[in-house]
Amino acid sequence: MKELKLTVYGAEVKCPSCINLPSAIETKEWLEAAVKRKFPETTIHFVYCDIFKPTTTEEKFFSEKIQNEDYFYPLVVINNEVVAEGNPKLRAVFEKIEAELNYSK
Repeated sequence: MKELKLTVYGAEVKCPSCINLPSAIETKEWLEAAVKRKFPETTIHFVYCDIFKPTTTEEKFFSEKIQNEDYFYPLVVINNEVVAEGNPKLRAVFEKIEAELNYSK
């Protein structure tokens, strides 16, 4: 079975337009819970990346894009592809996971 990596990028300080939304770490936590309920048999690695402390080349790339205001955070990336930003919608995340897993509806 194909393994997936879901990364949520963010920072301790919320972005100015996200004041009333969950923090990036809270977003990662609720996404992880929702995705695990929907896809219990799938191995998905959930990662949180502080945009001011990236460690991998991929994390550095997306962190710089956020800091340059090319993306809003929290930014949700699945297998190196941006799926959602700002206030992520579960439907978009689920659709991307299904596409990666070649689910048929």
